[in-house]
Amino acid sequence: MSAIATLLPEASAHRLRAALRDSHELIPCEDWDAVMSLCERHPVSLIVFDLFAGGSASFGRTRQLKRKYPRMILVAYISFSPDRVQDVFDAGRQGIDGLVIEGSDDAPRNLLAQIERAEARSLVGSMRRALEGVPAVAVDATLLAVTRAQECLTPDQFAQAFGLARRTLTARLSAVGFPSPQRLLTWGRLLLAAHLLEDPSRTAERVSKSLGFPSATAFRNTCQRQLGSTPSEIRERGGAAFVKSRFLHEIEQGKAALTGKGDANELTEMPPEAA
Repeated sequence: MSAIATLLPEASAHRLRAALRDSHELIPCEDWDAVMSLCERHPVSLIVFDLFAGGSASFGRTRQLKRKYPRMILVAYISFSPDRVQDVFDAGRQGIDGLVIEGSDDAPRNLLAQIERAEARSLVGSMRRALEGVPAVAVDATLLAVTRAQECLTPDQFAQAFGLARRTLTARLSAVGFPSPQRLLTWGRLLLAAHLLEDPSRTAERVSKSLGFPSATAFRNTCQRQLGSTPSEIRERGGAAFVKSRFLHEIEQGKAALTGKGDANELTEMPPEAA
């Protein structure tokens, strides 16, 4: 069970507890000094905080946390008013990974999705490093498939996010050895699913619901068809790292097919370390 530090009014903290149920350990803090102290002595993975705790936007504290803990996930929970528009706009440039607006998107399901979307961004950093040197269109498409995995985009909607026709995006991805938009969207869902499964408190059923699979059985079938592994086996084999190795192997297959290297048998054999 991962630990989440909270710096919130009681009403917001109650809504967060209701949304997350018992999937995370929530540790309340009274002020930013308590948050900093907690991070030094406890393996906190995420902080949900009132952006205006103490009366003004806490950008100094968020920058300090990001410098000291680069992988820390920060989610701001705010009560919005017109005089806070500029601060809300600035939040995205201050290392804040997610933004929850009180009374707008903090219903339990929406709030849970916001937290899990912020967690997905930590996976994005790992994927970006793994794809270093890959053409920009393929990197951007992969990262979009991960960050919007919960939206269950169609291939046409996916292409529209790039301002391209589906056929054009498919051709550009194919030209660099990447899978089609449809398959890339499936990889994005599986990468995020594996990332979420790394938390042992998350059941396969809960992950399947958060990612829009029709049922836990449909999720399991997709995992077995794409990866040859059940959700529990994905967790045992390293979660996102395991799925990422399979994804990167498929990319290498695509590149090899473009250059004509390797025969068909070599291209379909999985590397031992990914098995």
